[in-house]
Amino acid sequence: MSKIAVYVRVSTFDQEKGIESQKTVLREYLEAHGMGEARWYTDRMSGATTKRPEFEKLQKEVFSGRVKCIVCWKLDRISRSLKDGINVLTDWIEKDVRVVAVAQQLDFSGTVGQLIATVFFALAQMERENLRENTKRGMYDARLRGARIGKRPSLFAKDIVPLLEKGMSLSGAAKHLKKSRQAVYDCLKREQIDLSIYTSHQK
Repeated sequence: MSKIAVYVRVSTFDQEKGIESQKTVLREYLEAHGMGEARWYTDRMSGATTKRPEFEKLQKEVFSGRVKCIVCWKLDRISRSLKDGINVLTDWIEKDVRVVAVAQQLDFSGTVGQLIATVFFALAQMERENLRENTKRGMYDARLRGARIGKRPSLFAKDIVPLLEKGMSLSGAAKHLKKSRQAVYDCLKREQIDLSIYTSHQK
């Protein structure tokens, strides 16, 4: 079995282009450095957890001593968690495994490599936190401007009010529109329709 492992990860099954672009770069690296045959491990799930099928297989190979070099696109492919990333890399380096992050042009091995990797994991986490905060701030500012956040409504008061004016109850209107009564109620409330005008006679 080859002692070289290549680890590839994207967050979802919808990112096949991401998988292929990573693989292309990694194949070119292996060929350029005469690294020969390698075993590939590919996950399509978040790096927030280390409980990934292919990653767990790779870990077993590392701890059994069958892998001595791991090539990845970037360090965040290994983990998006600072704590997990440092722990994983520390374990690998202690097993004398060389870790190469091709896109970052970094080669981690020994104590110095571990220190540099710690800094990179920390920077990556800071970048994610900043992005998360900027996203929250953008959504908050959008709400202040009156913009709608989330899915576009599929039900509007203009669809419901004519039915209520004909004497239909909320339940009847909901059935007619093939929506739940709660969905009808929420729609009218969202558009600030005074329900008492239509429901007082139903009491």
